[in-house]
Amino acid sequence: MDEITKVLYWISTGLLVPVIVLLLLFFGRALILIGTFYSMYIQKLKFNKQMRSVFDELTHNNVRSELENVPVSDKLISSIYIKKLLKSLPDEVYYDKALNDFEIMCQKDLAGAQTLAKLGPILGLMGTLIPMGPALVGLASGDIASMASNMQVAFATTVIGLLIGAVGFIVLQIKRRWFAADINNLEFVVELLKKSSK
Repeated sequence: MDEITKVLYWISTGLLVPVIVLLLLFFGRALILIGTFYSMYIQKLKFNKQMRSVFDELTHNNVRSELENVPVSDKLISSIYIKKLLKSLPDEVYYDKALNDFEIMCQKDLAGAQTLAKLGPILGLMGTLIPMGPALVGLASGDIASMASNMQVAFATTVIGLLIGAVGFIVLQIKRRWFAADINNLEFVVELLKKSSK
């Protein structure tokens, strides 16, 4: 039994360096996500401001002429799929395919934030618990310096892990609201396109 616990201890302490490296990588990814999200947020504000008046005036008679003038942005999936809907053949199958493709693209876009929201706290917790073993050993042997060093690592990894998770969670929630509104708008456009082609 003693040998098994030693093996588990070696495995857990051996995981500390990979966990810290992953935390640093995810922290860098979180910073990049904040930058790209801010850029997307600015474009989204401009696009929504333009589209609000357009959607208010849309009818099945003017849907194609009004939406052809919509500016396309590479960072906004909804603007790309509005153009795809206009170019697709006037059949329900093609409209459904475009809407399904849009939902897949949304899930793909959310994957990065979802990963950070879930794995950040997990890695933070691992980085907290792994140094606690050596810290308790240091406490038992009276080595306060070793205990303090391990506790410092434990608390630092917790904070970084929670920060990564918070960034991922906030971006995920905001983007989900955006995509829900976009799907609603695209379904509205599809209904008008169906009526216009009859």
